[in-house]
Amino acid sequence: MGRMDRTELQELLSSDGLRLLDSLPPYETTADVVKMVGELRKAGHSPGLVAAVLSQSKLRAKAEGKFGPFATRMLFTEAGLEQATRLRVAAMHAGRFQTAGVSRIADLGSGIGGDALAIAALDLAVTAVEVDEVTAAIAAYNLAPWPNAEVVNAEAGSIDLNDFGGVYLDPARRTAGHQNTSRITKPADYSPSLDFAFEIGGRKPTGVKLGPGIDRDLIPAQAEAQWISVDREVVELGLWFGALARPGIRRSALVIGDHGTAELSSDADSADVETGRLGEYLYEPDGAVIRARLIGDLARRIGATMLSDGIAYLTSDGAVDTPFATRFRIIETLPFDERSLKKALAARGIGSLEIKKRGVDVDPAQLRKKLALKGSESATLFVTRVGGKHTALLAERA
Repeated sequence: MGRMDRTELQELLSSDGLRLLDSLPPYETTADVVKMVGELRKAGHSPGLVAAVLSQSKLRAKAEGKFGPFATRMLFTEAGLEQATRLRVAAMHAGRFQTAGVSRIADLGSGIGGDALAIAALDLAVTAVEVDEVTAAIAAYNLAPWPNAEVVNAEAGSIDLNDFGGVYLDPARRTAGHQNTSRITKPADYSPSLDFAFEIGGRKPTGVKLGPGIDRDLIPAQAEAQWISVDREVVELGLWFGALARPGIRRSALVIGDHGTAELSSDADSADVETGRLGEYLYEPDGAVIRARLIGDLARRIGATMLSDGIAYLTSDGAVDTPFATRFRIIETLPFDERSLKKALAARGIGSLEIKKRGVDVDPAQLRKKLALKGSESATLFVTRVGGKHTALLAERA
């Protein structure tokens, strides 16, 4: 941790710093920052303090998507916000501990305290453990309203877990620092390591937050694996051990969106359904359903078949509403030939085209350029295989 980080935090946590931060108007990207800096400097505020409060104001605005109204009284680092769990999802994590009757939780690798905040809000005792000094101080500020929450600035492995009924771990999947961090690609390099997390899971009720794309072979057989998507973006994989894992569930896709919350779950990966002829509709399963390998269960639920072996598109003649997939109506089936495509799209006056691909080696950005789109109409183009053959499907959301 650099001296600058500590200095900036001290400036920010002073009564003047917090007062100034709370007095700023809501952050807007169109605001004249240079003018604002000038006015704050003119009012006698130091350059360091001005930089710190304006940076926080920007982060608070960005954090509203994850923390809602809570964001206006929290502090953040850029990296901490990026890695933080959305409050809506964190509340579900916390609910597992409450349901299991676990009342004292160690949150190892707590970051800025998002999950600990949700746990504390359910009147459960939580100790947030964070190795980075600046991040730990910010977590302490964010958790200050809850007397049942405490923050410890320490390595996750140094904590005696005997006094805790359950453990939550969010291993660092990015390099150390507060901004411009990079993703760690090898799970062995996570901090704390997966071996450490899974060892705890073998003896205590434990939750582990991981990136959704992790190698599924690393998932312990006894864990419940739940992939979560928010507004069609897969945001995390949660692994749950002991009393926090639900009986009979090993694979789950939790889908959160305008529809509310919906879940598809099973005791194992589901077998795919057979392939069938192209129907009137194409269904694109939510990413959480694909990651959880529950496409077959979804297909059986909506009466659909696979478009092609091993490709995560479903098709049927029925228009079934489901939170687990996006439905498209097929307008036209076209050969995957750039010249034919260009001609067909021009004839329909399609100037705005969403390009989706599966099972075909094509670069959508390059294809878009070659199609030279013009016109006021919009559509979606699926470049994929139908019955094993390269095909282009022109479609519209239905």
